[in-house]
Amino acid sequence: MSTSKAFTAFLNNIKVVNSGQINKRFGRITRQLNNFFYDLDSKNSNSLQVGSYGRYTGIKDISDLDMLFILPNECWDTYKENQSYLLQRVKDKLKENFKSTNIRGDGQVVVISFGNQDFEVCPVFQKEDGTFKYPDTNNGGKWKKCNPRDEIESFRELNATRKGHLRRLAKMMRVWRTHNEIEMSGFLVDTLCYNFFLENDDYDDKSYRSYDELIRDFFRFLENEGEREFYYAFGSNSKIPVKAQFYKKVRKSREASENAVDEESFNAKMKEWKKIFGRKFPNSDFSKESASTSEMHIENLYEVKEKYQITIDCKLKDENLFEKMLSKIIGNSEKINKNVQLEFYLEESNVPHPFVLKWKVKNSGSEALKRNCIRGQIIDDDGSHKILERADFTGEHYVECYAIYQNEVVARDRIQVPIDIKNA
Repeated sequence: MSTSKAFTAFLNNIKVVNSGQINKRFGRITRQLNNFFYDLDSKNSNSLQVGSYGRYTGIKDISDLDMLFILPNECWDTYKENQSYLLQRVKDKLKENFKSTNIRGDGQVVVISFGNQDFEVCPVFQKEDGTFKYPDTNNGGKWKKCNPRDEIESFRELNATRKGHLRRLAKMMRVWRTHNEIEMSGFLVDTLCYNFFLENDDYDDKSYRSYDELIRDFFRFLENEGEREFYYAFGSNSKIPVKAQFYKKVRKSREASENAVDEESFNAKMKEWKKIFGRKFPNSDFSKESASTSEMHIENLYEVKEKYQITIDCKLKDENLFEKMLSKIIGNSEKINKNVQLEFYLEESNVPHPFVLKWKVKNSGSEALKRNCIRGQIIDDDGSHKILERADFTGEHYVECYAIYQNEVVARDRIQVPIDIKNA
């Protein structure tokens, strides 16, 4: 397996899954607050997705989703002296819609917990210069300033200039941070990657086949940074504290990356990358799996310009005709029994008509590999906006859906299908 295929597989392993469900929850939260504060039935107005999800640097198993809800200016007099009251009002209104969900206030935000994901809702007032004031209930209460729009735009612009390498580097470095148990905020991860690319155009004309050198050069850059107490954020110039020094782990990773680049043996290279990134970097089974499937990739068939959103879900039906929604069990450590009928369907879409759907079903794991049924082909929707499957193989599988409009992929969603090994 080539360097290009290894890093392509790595980035595919860490892609955010169930983005449709995430966006659906953002929409429900936004609509509930719009109903109360604006008497408006809208899932999109007056809210802003921020944090790693808003910058498109989040990865699979993302646990914290951040959003701002922009309050009407006429509410300022009501809440300007009572930040705690504002958070309580937001919390109460959200509880009306999410009755069985854990919701709590947490200093500056209201946190809604959905299984393994927390949505952190921060109510804000927008200032004339486009920045925001947000409440802080600690130490008697005060208002603080943030500027996420400029941060998002600055990151987007440099990522476009660097041909998408900035976002991909930030995603990989999140895996490195977690695997090496480094206490570092996602905002600092993105800032370090941004600083690396700010004056570095060496990779503008490079592809995935150069990602081994990219990682090596990033660690060399990071090691030369030395130990700092803080960094200045892109776009807003706000201070980002360094919670714990990571110089020694950077040096160790730099050495491993240099070894990976220099090694002639592919297996030796993979061992070095595993030291840096852990189990999410593909292992030796990947090459066998790749050889056993004619997997297709939508990027090879259409230009991808994700302008809209779709959400897919799945109905699970057992032999007793008992139905359950797949989206309800994801993140709750619950597995699907083998031989359950699966009906995947398009739940929501804001794609203009007429559009067509295509589907991809990907099996994984030793059983699917042994039976030579990895799959991964892209198939046409029959017009019903659904496909029927059966849970045949244990392991972590997924189904992906693509909306094609004017010969471009304008929206996509993926849903994980965890099938229980105990029923093998």
